[in-house]
Amino acid sequence: MNKAQNTFHPDTFSGNLKSKILGAFILFFLLSAGAFLRFNDLSAPLLDFHPTRQLFGAIKARGIYYQTLSELAPVPAIVPVLAGPQGTVPAWQKDLAVRQYASEATIEPPLMEHITAALYSRFGEQTAIPRALSASFWLIGALFVILLSKNLRSGSMTHPSWGASIASLAFYLLIPYAVTASRSFQPDPLMVSLIVIFWWSIENWGRHPSWKWTIISGVTGGLAVFVKLPAAFFVIGGAIGAIMAHRGLVQSLKLPQTWGLVLLGFLPPAAYLYYGIFMNGFLGQQFGSRFYPEMWIDPFFYLRWFLKLENVANVLWIALAITSWLFFASKPSKIFLASLWTAYLIYGMTFAHHISSHDYYSLPMIPIIAISLAPLAAEMFALLQSKLKGSRSLQAISLAVLLITISLISIDQYITQRTNDFRPQAAFWATVSNATNHQPGVVALTTDYAYPLAYYGWQNAELWPLAPDILNFDRAFARLTKTKSYFLITDFDEYDRQPNLQKQLADNYPVLAQGKGYIIFDLLHPFKK
Repeated sequence: MNKAQNTFHPDTFSGNLKSKILGAFILFFLLSAGAFLRFNDLSAPLLDFHPTRQLFGAIKARGIYYQTLSELAPVPAIVPVLAGPQGTVPAWQKDLAVRQYASEATIEPPLMEHITAALYSRFGEQTAIPRALSASFWLIGALFVILLSKNLRSGSMTHPSWGASIASLAFYLLIPYAVTASRSFQPDPLMVSLIVIFWWSIENWGRHPSWKWTIISGVTGGLAVFVKLPAAFFVIGGAIGAIMAHRGLVQSLKLPQTWGLVLLGFLPPAAYLYYGIFMNGFLGQQFGSRFYPEMWIDPFFYLRWFLKLENVANVLWIALAITSWLFFASKPSKIFLASLWTAYLIYGMTFAHHISSHDYYSLPMIPIIAISLAPLAAEMFALLQSKLKGSRSLQAISLAVLLITISLISIDQYITQRTNDFRPQAAFWATVSNATNHQPGVVALTTDYAYPLAYYGWQNAELWPLAPDILNFDRAFARLTKTKSYFLITDFDEYDRQPNLQKQLADNYPVLAQGKGYIIFDLLHPFKK
């Protein structure tokens, strides 16, 4: 074996054993860094990323779990590693948890909530469980990012590319937004993971439309859409991309596997939609407030959309991904990737309001950008390998630089995570609700739709409207406080914008309790005139 065959060649899977081991080691190092960032501090409160969305799921999971408990029954002991004392479920807590769950709307199937509740029954209620579930789903998706990026770079399953996989995996795991979003309690990490698995299987199906790939693609695509219906855009986009890249529409329609694929992918979401719209009726009102075509002619819509996307992935990464697609992708890969980008654009136009106001609606762009970077990354690794050929010292230095860079990025994100401690906020909401002794009859001017108060404080509240939404103050105050006992203020910025409310409360009602960040007025005992 000559000297050139012993050189470090990260862009070759079919080369010598040393290259394979080194490439596998780098990928394992990346996966370990990604897992470390996601599984540390799992017990952190669900206030770090879109609290409203996370606590929506937490309230539902808690309600499902508490339905299974008897009043004053012992709570199952938490395993020693996650130690916590045994407790009891007071009747009022069970009743409140179930009522909070029942009051929340159902949009997508509460799959994550039911899995979480089932694990609560074994390990006790702890929000580390849904965090760990989401992180695990994201890491499973990472394995298929590796496989898909190899396939797209090589155009053949027998000649995958380590360089492409290293770059794609690094982006998918270490981009800051992905770290935070992929450990949040919501269905999106599971949806994205299933979408990536579908893309990998449908791309293989496009080249080899066997029944094996038909079943894998149909099941994973159908499950992705079942978990969250907007996944249909990315499933359909991936399917069209695979068909147009390898076989063409006419030839594909002649295959029985194509129709089997459609049937398998269609059944799960169709069954859910039929049940939710026609049998139970709970989905009927959920689609009316999601389509806003009038926003298409508003230039600020596109600016807001871009800014939300920029929160997910810096514009530099987007530019590099587009460059990679335009100049370095093979024709089949270019067609497949173009279909995914187009699917995202159509998805964004369809959900115009949400894509421009909720950055996590752009979460599927992370794997799209990741695999779009693969062709450029493979070319760069190949160029680097040619420059380093024959110099073991330079090869060792390059490897060390790569591993040190991954380590420093991971350490920086770990420090950021540990610095942003939301435990004091969770304790704050418990303190606020203790001041009212968890009594009903609270109207609140607060943030995040009062979900932190409901979950961490075990306190329901009627929301006081924002200033622009109040047409007649006297009428609104009389209506919302008629049967209420307390008026809670925690959003003092909004309180400052409502002088009528300040005067009404200060002039007519005593302060029941006051602390840093909150004030509670006693509506039951107004001042005597």
